[in-house]
Amino acid sequence: MKNVLTRTLAGILAIAPLAATAAAEAPSPPASTQEIFTPDQVESTGSVTVGGQHIAYHAYAGRLVVHPKGWDDTEDLAASHDKDADKQPSAVAAMSYTAYFKDGVPAADRPITFVFNGGPGSSTLWLHMGAFGPVRVVTSASQHTPPAPYKIVNNDHSLLDVSDVVFIDAPGTGFGRVAGKDAAKSFYGVDQDIHAFAEFISQFLSKYNRWNSPKYLFGESYGTMRAAGLTLALQRKDVDLNGTILLSDILNWDLMPDDPQLNPSIDEPYIVALPTYAATAWYHNRLPEKPADLEAFLTRVEDFATTDYAAALLKGNALSDADRKAMAERLHDYTGLSVAYLLKTNLRIEYGAFQKELLGDADLTTGTLDTRFTGPTLDPLSKVASYDPQSAAISSAYVAAFNTYIRQTLHYGLGQTYKAGIDVYSSWDYRHRPPGSGREMIALPNVLPDLAAAMKQNPTLKVMVNGGYFDVSTPYFEGKFEMRHLPVPPALQANVEYHYYRSGHMVYVIPEVLAKLHANVADFIRRTDGLN
Repeated sequence: MKNVLTRTLAGILAIAPLAATAAAEAPSPPASTQEIFTPDQVESTGSVTVGGQHIAYHAYAGRLVVHPKGWDDTEDLAASHDKDADKQPSAVAAMSYTAYFKDGVPAADRPITFVFNGGPGSSTLWLHMGAFGPVRVVTSASQHTPPAPYKIVNNDHSLLDVSDVVFIDAPGTGFGRVAGKDAAKSFYGVDQDIHAFAEFISQFLSKYNRWNSPKYLFGESYGTMRAAGLTLALQRKDVDLNGTILLSDILNWDLMPDDPQLNPSIDEPYIVALPTYAATAWYHNRLPEKPADLEAFLTRVEDFATTDYAAALLKGNALSDADRKAMAERLHDYTGLSVAYLLKTNLRIEYGAFQKELLGDADLTTGTLDTRFTGPTLDPLSKVASYDPQSAAISSAYVAAFNTYIRQTLHYGLGQTYKAGIDVYSSWDYRHRPPGSGREMIALPNVLPDLAAAMKQNPTLKVMVNGGYFDVSTPYFEGKFEMRHLPVPPALQANVEYHYYRSGHMVYVIPEVLAKLHANVADFIRRTDGLN
């Protein structure tokens, strides 16, 4: 999915009283690029209340330095000592993070969860300020959040009640940077990114003495592709995970709804997106007959999508005119789109076109990340949506809140720029070498083989899949479809569990849904941490 989460700082915000309290005097910002690529940390203390439980913690904000695969430190040392050498040091990345450790609990007996967003090219401020950090920013449920000042409150659903939490920013995002020869090529790609995160986590386990802690990954969006590949990459570093948690997953890029019309004969994106279109039409009251039970309705749509609809698409141009019209009429019943429009689309609905068409008579566009959000259509004559109303509605609040919190409360990053996201989507190296292959595949990336290999080698590994019904960027049914094709035996298929919510891509933006996400993730960790 395109990196729609990159936004600029909206303004200075007035902070409500926060749970955390800063320790010591704030450090001076780095004086040089060299200091950016030197590991650092700032320690502070704070507390959060989760489910009525008061939790004191230590927070650590800092950077670790990682190198690409094949890095040879002797080359950099030689170059640094040879003043006449016309040689640029090899690539290096400083990755920023914020970690929260509960006080009074032995590290060896305390689960630790590594959390990251996706993009690719997104920082992790979204999960930090919206889901599992000790504080969260308050945004409107389904309309544009008014400008600053924004309100930051105690996060009643922080994950600190069951696990220590580490929020990791991808290379080049957050307070991290990349530098050196071929830096972008070395870090901005599927396998390069997985390697960088594996190196980061290995270093982190050593730095904070967490090798014997129960370990979890939590990835959102493109972060799910990273998490699946990282599960196997960490195993190769002798790090077995207790669990891998996926939110709004995309493990097989062939299922992406982005521009499927440019990949004719690959019809799966239309199949996996259809249940989300149906959920959206249900929410906006566009169905000819609206059923009372959303979940039961979606079960019927899922069955239709993988049977009659899939069969019609697979026939391609061989589908008769009568069958094509009959299928358009059935699609009308599930999507609310007109039969005439569906015939024009050749029964294949692009998500951007759906966003613009569903409420087109009202000149409204639905959201991408959450189709319950709506906004004025920017160009009534365009074929597809020109923007994402949900991203426009909440991004400024998240970015402004984090920038203030990290500096004023954790006292890190003063005088530095925090990059919420970087524009690498179109230049990302999507080649991937799956396990068992001697080369990178000339195909869109698919990390299902990685996750399957990891599960086979660590049969105690549990996988948790989460998604929102109103997400068209990574449709919820995509997660089910992928896991139905995960190449593992039946005994290991039982290690995968599913949780879906009446929400969008960022299921945590609504407190009531965040409470359900927290309850499910906390229960998953308690059942799998090996401590009971």
